[in-house]
Amino acid sequence: MKIQTSGGDQIEVDRSSNSWAMVQQICQQVGQENAFYVCNLSSILEKHKGWQAVMPRVEPHYAVKCNNDLAVLEILATLGACFDCASRAEIRKVLSLGVSPDRIIFANPAKISSHIRYAADVGVATMTFDDVCELHKIQNLYPSARLVIRIRVDATDAQCPLGMKFGCEPNDAPQLLDVARSLNLNVVGVSFHVGSGCREPAVFRRAISAARDVFDYASTVGFKFSLLDIGGGYPGVRGSSLTDIAAVVNNALEDFFRDMDVRVIAEPGRYYVTSAFTLACNIHSVRKITDVDDQGRRFETHRMYYINDGVYGSFNCVLYDHQVVCPVPLKEYPESRRISSSVWGPTCDGLDRVIEDISLPDMNIGDWMVFEDMGAYTLPVASTFNGFPVPEVCYIIKQHEWAQLKNFILLSRAELEVIEEPNAADEELFCLKIPSNLNAPLASVKKPEAFATICSSDLMVG
Repeated sequence: MKIQTSGGDQIEVDRSSNSWAMVQQICQQVGQENAFYVCNLSSILEKHKGWQAVMPRVEPHYAVKCNNDLAVLEILATLGACFDCASRAEIRKVLSLGVSPDRIIFANPAKISSHIRYAADVGVATMTFDDVCELHKIQNLYPSARLVIRIRVDATDAQCPLGMKFGCEPNDAPQLLDVARSLNLNVVGVSFHVGSGCREPAVFRRAISAARDVFDYASTVGFKFSLLDIGGGYPGVRGSSLTDIAAVVNNALEDFFRDMDVRVIAEPGRYYVTSAFTLACNIHSVRKITDVDDQGRRFETHRMYYINDGVYGSFNCVLYDHQVVCPVPLKEYPESRRISSSVWGPTCDGLDRVIEDISLPDMNIGDWMVFEDMGAYTLPVASTFNGFPVPEVCYIIKQHEWAQLKNFILLSRAELEVIEEPNAADEELFCLKIPSNLNAPLASVKKPEAFATICSSDLMVG
């Protein structure tokens, strides 16, 4: 099925996917009206395998700020991924999963002093800097830290540029390294971030080349660099590919770092979670905008749909992450005329507009809109402004994958069980029991591929 976006582009929608099947089942529950997410944990496993296949030399350090959902972090920790943390709270959350401190990089070049003290207390030693002030702060609070100098190399096209805030100019790096040497600090490598949601693969070559220049200077003043952090910027929407960026990165590493024993890491966020999360929102109000023709007859010119999540919730990504979202009606309306429409959130603020203008079918109160690719910079930034709750998350994972993972993560106390014997021509019905101290009760789901399900009490009613 093809849906036209507000920009006139056409996107392909796979209504037979497991996420869609889960959305449909939840929406059919009697009395269900709350917005909710379906997170396909199997998608995250596939992304991890995909990363290892195309960039085997580069160790992913998942950017926790992108989506700090506990199940996501546990899955990635189990897979052996490392983590990019930007604050004390993020470090604490990752450590609580049993991740060792040496699998964390404190990748915030401007850190709060108490957060540096906490990193020192728990042994998270690797951290970034880009300014003399930060060097003096670290020298005072954590002089044994393993420091990584962050340089600025910006993509010409990125969803969220970062260079205006972080990263020293490559030409200024020698001065910073001289200061670090005078303070007897241990600088171990170079990092950069070309911009979140990078759309210029070639920038990675420029950045890796600039990093090699910094490596070379560092050796002249007595540093022995062993770490290269190539940051984030990797695409994660459905249908996207790492292939182009990977080709540039692999070739650049071969050209500029073939002769060096250097550990190479990256900070992917969007890549792992964007396509794993699907959001379903309920239409709770509809407003028809009309005009009068020359004969005095009233006709509809525009339709306003009000849904139960908005820019103060999951759709903060529209304001802060420059994301363009596209609603897909849960039901099909083959005979319906298309209407110029806008989509609005539930709060009393006029700013709470999700989509300004899009062509949608004639939908009614109680119908559902589904938004795909909603895993990045949505839930972690959502608020409960005006008293509207942040959507709950339902997790799905293929049965055989859960069987492999469940003995290695905190959720291993949850058990996958067959609760109904299948018919010969039917699928099995599975459930996942969650311990009460994880604050999630029993939920069940019938899936085409025998999926296990973790579900919130707000999602299953009746």
